[in-house]
Amino acid sequence: MTNEEQLTRVELKAPYLIFLGTEPEKKHAKTGAGIAHWRPDLCVGQLRLPGCGVDLDLPDMTPAEAAAAGAKSFVWGVAGFGGVIPPEWTGNLFDAVDAGLDIVAGTHSSLADVPGLAEAAAKASVSLIDVRNPPANLPVGTGEKRSGMRLLTVGTECAVGKKYTALAIAKEMADRGMNADFRATGQTGIMIAGSGIPIDAVISDFISGAAEALSPANDPDHWDIIEGQGSLFHPAYAAVTLGLMHGSQPDVFIVCHDVGRDVVDGYPDYPTPSFETLIAQTIEVGKLTNANIRCAGFSVNTSSLSDDERDKYLSKVTEETGLPCVDAVATGVGPIVDHLVKSFN
Repeated sequence: MTNEEQLTRVELKAPYLIFLGTEPEKKHAKTGAGIAHWRPDLCVGQLRLPGCGVDLDLPDMTPAEAAAAGAKSFVWGVAGFGGVIPPEWTGNLFDAVDAGLDIVAGTHSSLADVPGLAEAAAKASVSLIDVRNPPANLPVGTGEKRSGMRLLTVGTECAVGKKYTALAIAKEMADRGMNADFRATGQTGIMIAGSGIPIDAVISDFISGAAEALSPANDPDHWDIIEGQGSLFHPAYAAVTLGLMHGSQPDVFIVCHDVGRDVVDGYPDYPTPSFETLIAQTIEVGKLTNANIRCAGFSVNTSSLSDDERDKYLSKVTEETGLPCVDAVATGVGPIVDHLVKSFN
């Protein structure tokens, strides 16, 4: 195992019971939704509290029922604002420990900080796994050019499909026999891939170095498909986006957007940028470590549109930009991969 693989590897016991709490919408349960979408084979069931508006089409189970059905881990499927563990939900963690399940979470709050949980886990001989705990001894960025090719997904804001798009592109490339790997940078991607670095939990001085470790030098025809984080236009999270970009040194980037978002979620005074503005800004800051960075297409969440409206929207963007525009879930990313193959052969 290489040093980079040692840094990024995460050991999780499957299958999972996905905890959804009382979240009303999927965007705040994106960890659970992402795992259920991409790795349904790893999911035994879901645990929803009264008032929950999210349904992952999994059986509803208690921790004890899930353990009886073969579950090995209780996965915190909620990605709420600030990445905290609400005190009113902690009883479910103790129920999972009592059922003999490992606890897996990607919250900024450590599981060990929940009063009494570490002691209960030790007594039950189960593990508390904080996926959002970056590896030790990460290097600072070098800025040195690395062999291989890299694609980074960038967004007009958070939770607009950067992870889904990266996963879809990596899968499409693999299905075509191309040499490609998905590189996870967030808790959900790490749980899906089994490896990665939680970039938003890395000390800022080491973000670019972490991105370099995540996508090391590789074969000339190899593609690293790197999951983006945040947005250059997000008033809270732009810093992590910038560090990830500099360390990733992407040859190309894919713009991700939710057609239903006109302002940054939770920041009504901050409008989402136009594609033209986002592309210009991304190229400007990305040129620091890759002078040839360029946009290679668009991936838009059009779930709020009818099929006809979606087709017209995607076609209009393609006509105006000359670049492929897809909905990674509804239409697939084939046109983007076609464009990459044509551009780099």
